[in-house]
Amino acid sequence: MSMFTSTFADALALLATFDARVGEIVWLSLKVSGGAVMLGTLIGLPLGACLAVGRFPGKHAASVLINGLMGLPSVVVGVVVYLFLSRSGPLGDFGLLYTPAAMVVAQTLLVIPLMAAIARQVVEDVWQRYAEELQVMCFSWWQSVTTLLYDCRHSLMVAVLAGLGRAMSEVGAVMIVGGNIDRSTRVMTTAIALETSKGDLPLAIALGLVLILLILALNAFAFLLRQWAMRRYD
Repeated sequence: MSMFTSTFADALALLATFDARVGEIVWLSLKVSGGAVMLGTLIGLPLGACLAVGRFPGKHAASVLINGLMGLPSVVVGVVVYLFLSRSGPLGDFGLLYTPAAMVVAQTLLVIPLMAAIARQVVEDVWQRYAEELQVMCFSWWQSVTTLLYDCRHSLMVAVLAGLGRAMSEVGAVMIVGGNIDRSTRVMTTAIALETSKGDLPLAIALGLVLILLILALNAFAFLLRQWAMRRYD
């Protein structure tokens, strides 16, 4: 049996036997990414809707900025969060550096622009169709935002799932602020990088397979949800 084949066989064996190391790392990854997406949803979706509905000076510049931040390098976010959470930083007294909470903060900053940009486009398309009706009904600016967010809830799930995919596949920022500490801040992406450098390829491949399957499942769910919503409102 070749090394390639044996390595994949060992990786599949780890998954088939529900290896404890794999389970711990995957569970921590889901908790950290899930927490970041929850915060990103509470901030990013209303922010995107406000950009779509609001009329204020600099609106177009703000939209361009949000779109530009979608490609923000994760290592830059990691360094900025590190500076804020380090002992000499303004939030150093909270002792959050090298904890899952620090990783949640970093991932939240990464997913907010992505979710806000998608939400802005989705809500803006609907706003152009219903703006006159909402104005005739004397809806306030905030009432229009909340109404459109609810009306677009199925389409906006795509933004939520995109944010979750971005968070789960991120490595640079969480490596910097989390420290990749075993059984504490080691998530799938950082564990894959570490185990590959150590030569523990079966574990790295096992985690990689789980990560790929999760990302594919998220994209499939987003596609099916979008198709269901389109058929429902046709």
